[in-house]
Amino acid sequence: MNQDLQNAEYSVAAHAVNSLSSDALKAVKQGPIGVFDSGYGGLTILNGIRQLLPQYDYLYLGDNARAPYGPRSYEVVYEFTRQAVKKLFDMGCQLVILGCNTASAKALRSIQQNDLAQWDSSRRVLGVIRPTAEIIGKLTTNGHVGLLATEGTVKSNSYTLEIAKLWPNLTVTGQACPFWVALVEYNEADSPGADYFVKKRVDQLMQHDPEIDTIILGCTHFPLLMPKILKYIKPGVRLIPQGEYVASSLKDYLQRHTDMEQRITRGGTARYFTSESPDKFKANASIFLRESIEAEHIELG
Repeated sequence: MNQDLQNAEYSVAAHAVNSLSSDALKAVKQGPIGVFDSGYGGLTILNGIRQLLPQYDYLYLGDNARAPYGPRSYEVVYEFTRQAVKKLFDMGCQLVILGCNTASAKALRSIQQNDLAQWDSSRRVLGVIRPTAEIIGKLTTNGHVGLLATEGTVKSNSYTLEIAKLWPNLTVTGQACPFWVALVEYNEADSPGADYFVKKRVDQLMQHDPEIDTIILGCTHFPLLMPKILKYIKPGVRLIPQGEYVASSLKDYLQRHTDMEQRITRGGTARYFTSESPDKFKANASIFLRESIEAEHIELG
């Protein structure tokens, strides 16, 4: 997320709530937090958030019928993400987290700048790149950071740009990882065949910068490949999955924006929606959540 844009967004939100009377605050609509991903990976983000903030209600939407987003153009990713965010707003969500790095890289800023004012300027859409960028400088020891992500996220340079704003002395090296998302979504993350693809991309990353001591898993699917990745990185290199940092960032956001926090319902529930088959989603979601869930079909587009 652009830092100036984020600061402006926070300023507008603060002014809005200060100008509301107590009666007006009571009249503000309430609803759940929405979490969107092109597939299943965003479930790792939702899981991290629910562990830290279990009191709120959540809606998860996976556009599984049109996944993966990684190889798609900026225009297509923006349009698909826009449709999903609008759907979650229509379902009552007051705040939507793009639990997808590709959507955060290719669509977040456009939605914030172009669409929110038309839909409802009091609602918010946040991504997963900024929270990771904010913390990474505190996690690396020597300033050499690696990024394993989809082709779309790496090509967007979103991580490099965000990190440079906050930690200009860090060196960031990205490596695209084709087929990794498919390995996870087809439940092949633990298979022997996955080793070839994981080792190949990890080796390429480390060849680009052998001094890397911290690696961001810049796709929400990739935490399920951590056992494989750990086999092929040198001892002492730290892997950074995003779930806990996105959750901590969201907690901080809600503490600083009490107007939004008051608009989120508190039932401790989670509902799951997919543009694909609910039965297929239910089966695959268990890989990410380690629990059984029920899913509902939803149309996008």
